[in-house]
Amino acid sequence: MLTLRFILKNLSRHKLRNTLTIVGIAVSVLSFGLLRTTVDAWYAGVEASSSTRLVTRNSISLIFSLPVSYEERIRAVDGVAVVSRGNWFGGVYIDEKDFFPNFAVDARTYLALYPEIQLPDDQKASFLRDRKGCIVGAKLAKRFGWKLGDPVTLKGTIFPGNWGLTVRGIYTGRDKGTDETQLLFHWDYLNETLKKTTPRRADQVGFFMIGIESADVAASTALAIDARFKNSLAETLTETEKAFQMSFVAMSGAIVAAIRIVSLLVIVIIMAVAANTMAMSARERMGEFAALKTLGFGGGYLALLILGESMAIAVIGCALGCALTFPAAAAFGQAVSQFFPVFQVSMLTVGLQGASALVVGLVAGIIPAVRAQGIGIAEALRRIA
Repeated sequence: MLTLRFILKNLSRHKLRNTLTIVGIAVSVLSFGLLRTTVDAWYAGVEASSSTRLVTRNSISLIFSLPVSYEERIRAVDGVAVVSRGNWFGGVYIDEKDFFPNFAVDARTYLALYPEIQLPDDQKASFLRDRKGCIVGAKLAKRFGWKLGDPVTLKGTIFPGNWGLTVRGIYTGRDKGTDETQLLFHWDYLNETLKKTTPRRADQVGFFMIGIESADVAASTALAIDARFKNSLAETLTETEKAFQMSFVAMSGAIVAAIRIVSLLVIVIIMAVAANTMAMSARERMGEFAALKTLGFGGGYLALLILGESMAIAVIGCALGCALTFPAAAAFGQAVSQFFPVFQVSMLTVGLQGASALVVGLVAGIIPAVRAQGIGIAEALRRIA
């Protein structure tokens, strides 16, 4: 108790300096948390991927399509349980700045493959009945104020024209990592329209989503699918859903690496600031240390006082920074929702924030503590003379 009283008393001695140091640590912890959450958001699609889903696309590039006739041949491959098809539609709603992901999919099989998309039974039935119906994520519906039955018109970019849709369902995510910013509509509506307008583009699929019996057969099933279409006019590349998502993340690998480096630099900078604060505090109290040693307190006890003060500053700053991280992440996530549909602070990030703050407190206090422990009484008194 006496030691704790000493530490708290010393914290209140230089209120402005210690307050500024605490605020600095809090801001650094907050910045570190937001940067780490940004990295997590980049990998959200990867983390949400299922080990029992494969993606088959054109081996040249995702922009090249595959014949819809491939579906039955894929379904015949051993290990395949469900096959669905889809196209990235790339439509624009009102203006390009209002971008959100929109896909044309085979509704029945797609919803079966993605049980994390939670849709009430009546809305699901309504969606399946309406050829021009669509379902939207809860976040997307909130963003534009859409309700059931509202009309939505997408201006086609890849597929020109104005595409009229009706909101028949608003889905929620079963898991935290489920993207609730997408719009899904019927692939049949897209294909039937293309048959009338541009027949050469009809009966073409951007990708096939494949549900397999177990994760153990993923590699063999992928190889079997690609072997089936080898030397064809449209060869395929089949990979796990996680690998498919990682291919997009890899395109921005340099950006992710830069964010990670900046997050570490933030901690190093505040470590230097906290170390300077503790060094100043220790130098100013040399006379007190000499008096305490004269009274019989050992060097180890003096080191404990300095380390305790440093750790107390770090812990208070960390607690403040962690508390601010959640509302700041919610506000930031709302602002960048069209780029990062999932922006949530993980417990791992909070743990790293706490660990980084403790490291700052330890490193900042260790050198002044060692110096105070080894200084002699006469030397300490000469320094203040």
